[in-house]
Amino acid sequence: MSVARFWRKQQNRYNLIGTHCTTCGRYFYPPRAFCPDCRREGKIVEFQAKGTGKVVTYTIIRSSSGNFKLLTPYVLAIIELDEGSRLTTHLICEIDQVYIGMPVKRVFRKLGEEGSSGAIFYGTKFVPA
Repeated sequence: MSVARFWRKQQNRYNLIGTHCTTCGRYFYPPRAFCPDCRREGKIVEFQAKGTGKVVTYTIIRSSSGNFKLLTPYVLAIIELDEGSRLTTHLICEIDQVYIGMPVKRVFRKLGEEGSSGAIFYGTKFVPA
């Protein structure tokens, strides 16, 4: 992804902005240009997800490299938002607390940084609700 596109898409990532097909009622995150079911007949509009959902499945990362090495062990989960879209995200909780079906909510957290004195990146993660 180019640098310009990366910064243009920040609002979508920070605010969980996706798309909604008003023809069939499906929600999509990340956003889609058209509905895969309705195709050209579908009318796509932007929506902002509530930021709540549940854990569909998860894994515990115990060995990692690079910037993630300091986080281990951590939980990587697939979250189903209340609107129906699913996304893979870092779940911030104790590894023995997570379970399938656990209600979660989004939070704004530090994702990483570029070197010791570089830019700090922030984004959406999830925590138990």
